[in-house]
Amino acid sequence: MNTSATSIDQTPTIGMGGAVVAFDVGGTDTKAALFDASGTMLGLSRTPTPHKGSETATAVVDRLHELTEGFARDFPDVTPAAAGFLVPGLVDDEQGIGIHAANLNWTNVHFKQLAEDRLGLPVTFSHDVRGAGKAEFLLGAAEPFRDVVVLVIGTGIASALFLGGRAHLADGYAGEIGHSIVDPDGPLCPCGATGCLEAIASAGAIARIYAERSGVTPDGAKDVLQRAAAGDPVAEAVWNEALDALALSIAQLAAVIAPQAIVIGGGLAQAGDALFVPLRARVDAQLSFHRRPELIPARIGENAGLIGAALLARELAERIAGASS
Repeated sequence: MNTSATSIDQTPTIGMGGAVVAFDVGGTDTKAALFDASGTMLGLSRTPTPHKGSETATAVVDRLHELTEGFARDFPDVTPAAAGFLVPGLVDDEQGIGIHAANLNWTNVHFKQLAEDRLGLPVTFSHDVRGAGKAEFLLGAAEPFRDVVVLVIGTGIASALFLGGRAHLADGYAGEIGHSIVDPDGPLCPCGATGCLEAIASAGAIARIYAERSGVTPDGAKDVLQRAAAGDPVAEAVWNEALDALALSIAQLAAVIAPQAIVIGGGLAQAGDALFVPLRARVDAQLSFHRRPELIPARIGENAGLIGAALLARELAERIAGASS
């Protein structure tokens, strides 16, 4: 099995505690790392996520077992007390079930139990964006706030909600801001609804809509933004529509849950001021008496999911240790 090493120089430690192993499974790649008692990340790797049709879920858990065995060989002095396991799609964290992931071909998979049986470790199971949100909430840009949304804008759009200092899960259904309706006459979303935020303002949607309107296939959303800055009228229209849709969703969040801040991560957040300056202005223009959330960039970066998975695993290991003492 081929793996590619990734630099971890900018990755924060998770502090002192029990050693844990963490996995962040995506539609294309699976990230894995071991965290020692000092909280330092070891052996970070990225491997292809196996796609085996109806057997994909089993193949994913088998991959986690292979990776765990590799860590045991490479770091024999570090014995994990628990594992953190993240996947995309609709996830019931509390029941440990992957409810649905269309691109990975699974429905109602009891991943927590499968992984515990295969790894021989206690396992905590969660959604990939909620894992990244956990990292930002405890160690990153969301740390100063009790009511905060961590919004990740990449190929899709999802969020993690923290209300009163606690994660809000709603059996896995909370945080799907990408599938809030911002334009009833907008494009069809892969989820089956019409006019979802994700179908207009995700990085994937921005590139797709530009290609449909211009006949030119861009090199991702970043390319569309560069074309807009250079005066391309089609790119300008696509980018402004995305900003308007994002601003509407954020204004709705402000009206309903009144977060102190919205921390924005994912590939689109790398646009920096080109995203945050006009987005702040649009959100401000839509609000009246509402609490105005601070719009700030995420801090931890591309390994936030792994960090969050490790933090969740640490918490599980501590609960088990406390119950047995």
